[in-house]
Amino acid sequence: MQHHRYLENFLRALGKPLVVFVSRVGQLSEFIARALYNTVTPPFYPKLLLRQIVDIGFYSLPVVALTTIFAGMVIALQTHAGFSSYGAESAIASVVLISVTRELAPAFAGLMVAGRIGAAMAAEIGTMRVTEQIDALSTLSTNPYKYLVAPRLLAGVIVLPLLVLIGDVIGIFGGYIVAVYQLDFNPANYINATVNELQPIDIVTGVVKAAVFGFIISLLGCYNGYKSKGGAQGVGEATTNAVVAASIIILIFNYIITGLFFTK
Repeated sequence: MQHHRYLENFLRALGKPLVVFVSRVGQLSEFIARALYNTVTPPFYPKLLLRQIVDIGFYSLPVVALTTIFAGMVIALQTHAGFSSYGAESAIASVVLISVTRELAPAFAGLMVAGRIGAAMAAEIGTMRVTEQIDALSTLSTNPYKYLVAPRLLAGVIVLPLLVLIGDVIGIFGGYIVAVYQLDFNPANYINATVNELQPIDIVTGVVKAAVFGFIISLLGCYNGYKSKGGAQGVGEATTNAVVAASIIILIFNYIITGLFFTK
């Protein structure tokens, strides 16, 4: 009997987290299905979409610009430090280009926007949930998914690629500044090397990543806010969960998408 009790306790301890995990996955899957359906079906709220585009895109531009320009500058310095031993300084322009467009600009933009916008979405919608404003929307025959979730999802998918394209230019410019003004490269030669090495796949990879990251950030921000409960503490937990989950999933999908594009 003692062994049976130990086995029962072990299975119970193992099964409870599993049941919770499966339940959370089911809730998230249902939320994704409802969000996608309500995003592509009328009625639409163009004013809310425009507001989210401004909030996500325009106000995130300074932090994305700062992170990408310094990322480009650091890559140029580190590449020069490593390649100068082998007389391969001419490859610095191509390394900066590929690093920024394929990896650094989309990853940094995604993480910065997740920290700024994902938290804001979770806090805003979570506050509406705990103060019963979402229930009031339903009472007034307004679909919360269409009014709160759909504009944020669309804005995230639209704006993140634009932010990454701007980040590409700024990051490459950061590498140019270091190469020309600190490492004494010829400006014309550096620009020619960058233009000659630029391939469409470099830009496409970053844009695809950005669209996926924008969807992830908006989805998890809305989901954690929508499902929050327990007053101010619940809103704080939803905000933290939105940022942490979005950051981890962004890094996972960054690897997956890179593998899809560049694994033969």
